[in-house]
Amino acid sequence: MSGTYASSGNPILAYRSLLQEGAETKALARVAKEPDVQRSMDQFTKAVSQAKDIKTALKDPRIMGVLLTAMGLSDAVSQSGLATRALMSNLDDTKSLANNLTDSRWKAAAKSLNLYSKGLDALKDPALQATLKEGLQRAKWYEKLDGDVAGLSDSLSFKDKASTAKDVYTVLGDPILRRVVTGALGLPSTIAIQSVETQARAVTSRLDLAKLQNPKEVQKLIERYLTNKDQSSTNTTTNLLAQYGFTV
Repeated sequence: MSGTYASSGNPILAYRSLLQEGAETKALARVAKEPDVQRSMDQFTKAVSQAKDIKTALKDPRIMGVLLTAMGLSDAVSQSGLATRALMSNLDDTKSLANNLTDSRWKAAAKSLNLYSKGLDALKDPALQATLKEGLQRAKWYEKLDGDVAGLSDSLSFKDKASTAKDVYTVLGDPILRRVVTGALGLPSTIAIQSVETQARAVTSRLDLAKLQNPKEVQKLIERYLTNKDQSSTNTTTNLLAQYGFTV
């Protein structure tokens, strides 16, 4: 793991180690040397050069896989139809799909890629390809982090984007903001089946959202999230062992 305290099993120490100066840069540099990231980008650029138009390009898993992973949407790789419509959204049209999905990542991705206006030329842009490569590297690093300590990647992302949450609906509309805030507050995952208004009240009654503009308060939330997540994982493991007759 990239953190100093991986073997300790302490999620707070593991997270704090990632905040040390140069830790992220060094970790991403190590990932950049791994061949699978470059292989994915090589396949991406080849597929883009062979595509006739943007719609054909988005049907190619070599292209869509890179786009979704690099844009933080790897959990939607199996939803190619929705992904194509969302990424091709005209954001000036209030009725477009990206503008109406509750998951705000789609709107952010559509804006960054600008496929509606630039089409296939957007994917051929060296600057965008460099951004996508960096996104792949970060996704791979995050995967490694969560393999060591669950919740580390969410914590790093939350630190960077917490200040963008201007209201509770921004929090609820972003999976990472939602997971960290609700996890820190100890709200059950089943809250998601309730109305968005009920969810909003559950959050705002427990958290002053102005604190998301304060780095020290954000740090406290992250550490509460990691502690709660670690405790939940420990309880789950203990319960499973108990089911099979083991004592802890």
